[in-house]
Amino acid sequence: MRKLCSLHLLGGKALADWAPTRRAEYRRLVDALRRLHDAGQPVPIFDLLICTLANVVGTIVIGGRVFDNHGDESNKFKDMLSDLLTGGAQFNVGDFFPSIAWMDLQGIQAKMLGVHKRFDALLTRLFEEHQRTRGSRRGAPDFVDKVMANKVSEDGATISDVNVRALICDLFTAGTDTSSVVVEWTLAEMLKNPSILRRLQAETEEVVGRDRLLEESDIPNLPYLQAVCKEGLRLHPSTPLMLPHFSHEDSEVAGFFIPKHTRLLVNVWAIGRDPAVWENPLAFDPDRFLPGGKGERYDPLGSDGNFGFIPFGAGRRSCVGKLVGMLYVQCLVGTLAHAFDWELPEGEEEIDMEAKPGLALPKAVPLKAFARPRLSPAAYV
Repeated sequence: MRKLCSLHLLGGKALADWAPTRRAEYRRLVDALRRLHDAGQPVPIFDLLICTLANVVGTIVIGGRVFDNHGDESNKFKDMLSDLLTGGAQFNVGDFFPSIAWMDLQGIQAKMLGVHKRFDALLTRLFEEHQRTRGSRRGAPDFVDKVMANKVSEDGATISDVNVRALICDLFTAGTDTSSVVVEWTLAEMLKNPSILRRLQAETEEVVGRDRLLEESDIPNLPYLQAVCKEGLRLHPSTPLMLPHFSHEDSEVAGFFIPKHTRLLVNVWAIGRDPAVWENPLAFDPDRFLPGGKGERYDPLGSDGNFGFIPFGAGRRSCVGKLVGMLYVQCLVGTLAHAFDWELPEGEEEIDMEAKPGLALPKAVPLKAFARPRLSPAAYV
């Protein structure tokens, strides 16, 4: 399954093949922001990001958009993700005292079972619709089509429908909530530091101009945008404790002895705020990642051998979706900053920067702000 994901979904060629899908959904996001501006309504940032990325993942994985527009159905999906990631991160007495786990003293297992049933109903509907329309769909095969065409591997192992549905669940979970959390936090940090937002807008305007929207191909020419996104990932990593790792044998990492059969959680959140590594670690300062800054040598994809900045992990077990995750964050942050001016609702000059417990550590109070188009009208057509 990992090989199929790398080949058809998350690798360099697959990213290039699906670029038009991402571009179309980003444009729909921009259109939605313009409509909210015309209606005089503030933008529920996180909700729209979830809807956008769910449609990107849906089109790539199952050949169709999941939600027509942001609304009740997309909000239910967002709530399911929130319940899943929040419940999965709760302290559970049964994890530490297995003999009483069956009692479910805190009701966590019952709650997670309810989330599972809701998610499974959604996945069943999507999977059945995908199978039903398989013969009538036009265009290139989607990811599930390619998986189903390779159900039997060279060694005879078979991929079942249950495996495919579980994979779809993983892709929707990992491909929507995590990137949305980082983008929302990064925009909130820039609204707290307007000079950073203005500097980013100046860079995008110089490189991209005012007559078109930012494209993924512009990102290599936008070093300050890259620095802003790295700083967002440093302060607000998408998975602050990563996913649990398990050691099959005794090993040593950075001078620490790890016994075999150890379940290990890596505190990426604390690493990114370590005062021994980062000067003034709680400040949002993208300059630290520009040439001459302390973070210049750090690669967020974890391929530089340094462990002071590993938002996607490092080594063979790093996040398999790190390339697309980084692309999502950079393009969405760049698009939001380039295409719109942002201001907080009247009377809300202060942004609540508290986090809510969960695997992805989202904002406790979702960010809402007014978006005002700043490009020429031709750019939005």
